[in-house]
Amino acid sequence: MTSTGIRLHAPAPGWHITADVVVVGSGVAGLTAALRCEAAGLTTVVVTKARLDDGSTRWAQGGIAAALGEGDTPEQHLADTLVAGAGLCDEEAVRILVTEGPDAVRRLIDTGAHFDESSEGELELTREGGHHRRRIAHAGGDATGAEISRALVEAVRARGLRTVENALVLDLLTDAEGRTAGVTLHVMGEGQHDGVGAVHAPAVVLATGGMGQVFSATTNPSVSTGDGVALALRAGAEVSDLEFVQFHPTVLFLGADAEGQQPLVSEAVRGEGAHLVDGDGVRFMTGQHELAELAPRDIVAKGIMRRMQERDAEHMFLDARHFGAEMWEHRFPTILAACRANGIDPVTEPIPIAPAAHYASGGVRTDARGRTTVPGLYACGEVACTGVHGANRLASNSLLEGLVYAERIAADIASAREEGGLHARVPAPVPDPGRPAHPLLAAESRFAIQRIMSEGAGVLRSEESLAKAADQLQRLHGEARDALDENGKTSEPGVDTWEATNLLCVARALVAAARLREETRGCHWREDHAERDDSGWRRHIVVRLGPDRSLAVHTTETADFPPVRKNPRPQEQ
Repeated sequence: MTSTGIRLHAPAPGWHITADVVVVGSGVAGLTAALRCEAAGLTTVVVTKARLDDGSTRWAQGGIAAALGEGDTPEQHLADTLVAGAGLCDEEAVRILVTEGPDAVRRLIDTGAHFDESSEGELELTREGGHHRRRIAHAGGDATGAEISRALVEAVRARGLRTVENALVLDLLTDAEGRTAGVTLHVMGEGQHDGVGAVHAPAVVLATGGMGQVFSATTNPSVSTGDGVALALRAGAEVSDLEFVQFHPTVLFLGADAEGQQPLVSEAVRGEGAHLVDGDGVRFMTGQHELAELAPRDIVAKGIMRRMQERDAEHMFLDARHFGAEMWEHRFPTILAACRANGIDPVTEPIPIAPAAHYASGGVRTDARGRTTVPGLYACGEVACTGVHGANRLASNSLLEGLVYAERIAADIASAREEGGLHARVPAPVPDPGRPAHPLLAAESRFAIQRIMSEGAGVLRSEESLAKAADQLQRLHGEARDALDENGKTSEPGVDTWEATNLLCVARALVAAARLREETRGCHWREDHAERDDSGWRRHIVVRLGPDRSLAVHTTETADFPPVRKNPRPQEQ
């Protein structure tokens, strides 16, 4: 695998620091990887786009899934995950997740995370969609992510790890042989560094989270602009399964024109017995699936959308009035506060809900050790595609995946260092390529991209809608390219223009994959191909970016993930 030579238009780095490992992102995956690398004696730097506790992890409400309860087993967790993944999970990747998961959660508790317990001192477990057993550990009722983030951030600070906050990572640096040599980044605002700089390191761990901001309405924070996937594509890495974007079924409906991050109403509310109803109070998921409201998320989202179409309604309702005030205040205080802040009291009235973009099941393709197709570049968490989620993530598997695969990455980097596969000295990055830098979109293009994606590649898709989206995105891409070719000018480098450019990159890749997959599977719903087609489409779609900025899209021969590379180690001599 060779680099595309494409880099964002940006000033040359004015400063640099060196390390053994640079971890990009500060959610459960990034901070776990950083802590484990540091514990292995590796000089580790954490770079994060906002504050250490400002990523997607702290917004996670429901909890973390693992076979921790009496009578539950990893095999049962495996079975539920494979069903949710609709035939596209990598079974070995899932087996790693469910077998290593329980001990990983216990190590998280040892790090300082406090989960809710029963009066007997046992973990208090709940159920969510797709799970046949209570195996979701939660904290603060519905503030699990916030508690995990708190514990990991405190551990990072206690151990004195070097961190660079408010820093947008721009591009991967590589050496003359195409191996990872660090990253360039732009530090916003105050601190020891400012402006564009670089971290030189032979191993880079991408843990940048998702790309929910590519849609108008999402549960993702504003920082989730697909930066990691875009960086990986420019670096020549393969991405896979981008078409499988999970739309959470129950997001607080704030109006048809609402944009940006929307309040999530956790699946755990349904796990505790809330019902989905239409405007007449009729439960509509009963009879559609054996688990009714607790069916996998793609099935529930489709059920809601169908009922909305039948009733010509903008939203449905989640009815949990029977919980009573005490249960709402004890079990779901965060959701209760969010609803009341928006004029809804779930104690006395049903909650208006509609699906919104929530989680990317696909991402940068990795193997079981988190290695991508670029030597020395790793990925974990939502930015990665490990094969665990398949066509649809099982509820609360995301925090566990970030935890388990971050630990595996740290172990691989440490092992590679011991065996001499990881350079003792930081490799020298090659100079900027002679070709022009990647043109930047105007900042306001972000809103155009979001509108295009929501209209053409949202919950409901078709060849017509996707072709229109592809044409509109290509027009934006062409306008930026033509402006640079004609007069050498591009939009002014800055966070807003870099983010808009990254969003366009991931949007083009997502639409290309969704357009190619002519079937309905998991959370990819094609109106013009309404059935699942195992004979033709039980395989993965892989996307690469070419040196001319064109997209190369192909399918794998089977549902198995091909190896990321022939060599057993990312940086062998």
